[in-house]
Amino acid sequence: MRRKPLIFILSVFVVLAMALAGCSSGGSSSSSASAGKTLIFGRGADTTSLDPATVTDGESFRVTQNIFDTLVSYDYSKQSTNVIPSLATSWKITNGGTVYTFNLRTGVKFQDGTPFNAQAVVYNFDRWMNGKASGKFAYFPSMFGGYKGDSALVIQSVTAPNANTVVFTLKRPSAPFLKNLAMSPFAISSPTAIKKYGNNYGSTAAVGTGAYTFKSWKRNDTITLVKNKNYWKKGLPKISTLIFKVIPDNSARLNALKNGEIDLMDGVNPSDVAGLKGNNQLQVYYRPPMNIAYMGFNVTMKPFNNVKVRQALNMAVDKSGIIKAFYNGQAQAAVNPMPPSLLGYDKSIKPYPYDLTQAKKLLAQAGYPHGFSTTLYTMSNPRDYIPEPENVAQSIQSTFGKIGVKVKIVTVEWSSYIDKLMKGGAPMYMMGWTGDNGDPDNFLYTLLDKDAIGSNNFSFYSNNQLHNILIAAQSQTNDAKRVALYDQAQVILHNDAPWVPLVYAQPVLVGKSTITGYKPSPTGTEPLDTVNIK
Repeated sequence: MRRKPLIFILSVFVVLAMALAGCSSGGSSSSSASAGKTLIFGRGADTTSLDPATVTDGESFRVTQNIFDTLVSYDYSKQSTNVIPSLATSWKITNGGTVYTFNLRTGVKFQDGTPFNAQAVVYNFDRWMNGKASGKFAYFPSMFGGYKGDSALVIQSVTAPNANTVVFTLKRPSAPFLKNLAMSPFAISSPTAIKKYGNNYGSTAAVGTGAYTFKSWKRNDTITLVKNKNYWKKGLPKISTLIFKVIPDNSARLNALKNGEIDLMDGVNPSDVAGLKGNNQLQVYYRPPMNIAYMGFNVTMKPFNNVKVRQALNMAVDKSGIIKAFYNGQAQAAVNPMPPSLLGYDKSIKPYPYDLTQAKKLLAQAGYPHGFSTTLYTMSNPRDYIPEPENVAQSIQSTFGKIGVKVKIVTVEWSSYIDKLMKGGAPMYMMGWTGDNGDPDNFLYTLLDKDAIGSNNFSFYSNNQLHNILIAAQSQTNDAKRVALYDQAQVILHNDAPWVPLVYAQPVLVGKSTITGYKPSPTGTEPLDTVNIK
């Protein structure tokens, strides 16, 4: 046998050394051997779609946040919802707050190589505004009032006078408009990709200008993103491969973290937090609280079309017991449908007391002296605002039973759950909301206005007086006057009781001690471009 030359043998050693160096580069998966560092984020449920315009759930936005950019962004580095430039470098507001002119960043390309420009922005907004027939852009009407042709739509036109300028003309001033544009559902997709993939866009392809490019999706298991080497933010992202891993059970997810199978996770059981703080291999993070957990009623269904029934059930929920048992005391009993950290929160409203005797009296007055039977739907997976949804549902089931209300609990997988609620299929349901933009409009109008029925108003609650107040609050740019209007809105909602507000939670996340640059976003999305692993 002929001997191999010495130079060949040396080259083999060089290749092996490079491979070994790749394996020890800080990634937590063997897949990082040739791609640099890998970060695996553990979560409780899968994404529903990678087209951010078609979804309303945080598990989807958590991923799309890293694939796409919006015209303007929030100051995530300061864990703030203050608006800063993104794909737009600057803007001016004229004509009494009805014209917004944006100057766009130049030289940016979508991940498919096509240029980002003003026409791409116009294309995306035209797509959403003309979505009435399909109804699949649910977030759009809940933030901007409707689709094209609807009198409530606040946007009159979106135009591109040149390649680097976009002009939004509004029908009336809109105080939350700029913050709305920074929200994840209004990220800009490649028009070329949307046309190419058609109805498969969001399931087999997702193309934006963001820090990471979509690689693969194994349903109910993993979504893999890889570094966008042409990202317009120089030096970012820090991680080469980003994997979102579904592990439904909180405890199993925590064990996976401790065993080195994942690097970062949300959905920590509150009872586990104290023990985690003493582990020098881990670090605990707190998401700035901007959320609410609630139990909602479909007010179009009997007996929940009766306000006295809804008020009675508000009195039959032991919130302090729920907080003690399932939040380890790390939450605040909710009173209003928005958290106290927001502009206009009304501290003067008194909570419904936990009073089973009075609850029975109200049920009798409503015509149900012996109670009734109903169904309470809940999600199967933990959420930031409700880490143990099934246990909380069982607690409510128990106290309702004491006033004669027999409750059957039905647990549904997350993506199917959202679809069921949007279609009005649940008489009672467990739900919650993490604010998108730090504005009260994003809670009261987005979740409880009649314009949001069919999107985020799962209670199908409609009140014309409330609607007029919320539209006036949107159109008012003076904060003191907005606060006065939101005070009126919260009184109406407290009396009408379409929900049982449960808690304002302090979400907890935990990661390896080697992670740097991670700051949980108050909006619940996870921009991970600045995250690194030592």
